[in-house]
Amino acid sequence: MTTPFTALILGAGMGKRMASDLPKVLHPALGKPLVLHVLGQLQPLHPARIVVVVGHKEDLVRKALEDRNVHFVTQSPQLGTGHAVQVAWPELEQGPPTILILAGDMPLVRTVTLKKLIDRHLGDHDAVTFLSGELDDPAGYGRVVRDNRGDFQRIVEEKDAVAKERKIAEVNSGIYCFERGPLGDALGALQPDNAQKEYYLTDTLTVLLGRGQRVGALLVPDSREMFGVNTPEQLALVEETLRAWGES
Repeated sequence: MTTPFTALILGAGMGKRMASDLPKVLHPALGKPLVLHVLGQLQPLHPARIVVVVGHKEDLVRKALEDRNVHFVTQSPQLGTGHAVQVAWPELEQGPPTILILAGDMPLVRTVTLKKLIDRHLGDHDAVTFLSGELDDPAGYGRVVRDNRGDFQRIVEEKDAVAKERKIAEVNSGIYCFERGPLGDALGALQPDNAQKEYYLTDTLTVLLGRGQRVGALLVPDSREMFGVNTPEQLALVEETLRAWGES
């Protein structure tokens, strides 16, 4: 990776469905915390700056990453993914203007995919490029809504989606590559006008599109890379996939 970039890892959540009070990103997959799997795939790209958003039991996350060269910001209260990026903004301003945002509970994303996303983003001169995928069962994911020509329109979270939108197979991974200037402008326009009363990072894409900015998407070849961990069952599926990929 020759172009410097900043990596922002979102890791403030509790994970209410994990039947544990442990921060979600610290739940182990094959004995290693989820967030360390993410960092392991990220670091071969040599990000110039890594920022981690912490919240629930943040001291445990800070302790787990104390030997890593990362910068921490605290999100409290936790008002959504858009809010997490707003909180991290002072740290993001200190790094390169290309910003890769990813979740700390997605241990299956591969280095090669992250590199392809950044390369596509820079090559197409987008304001933002996001990673999407097609799932047989898209339940729980934000759906990617396109027009009749196949052009991106918006991402709608499942709790806000109507029945027709819930049938869409293309979903948002929650991994994005932004340029800092357009991202900062769009963050200021976010409103919690949704079912969860949160500030959605996905809404920045709609804001940017409405302002004539370029929004790109890269379809991930293996949808398993998008698996996040919200339940013990999903954690077991992640471990099964890691074993199938030869990790131990």
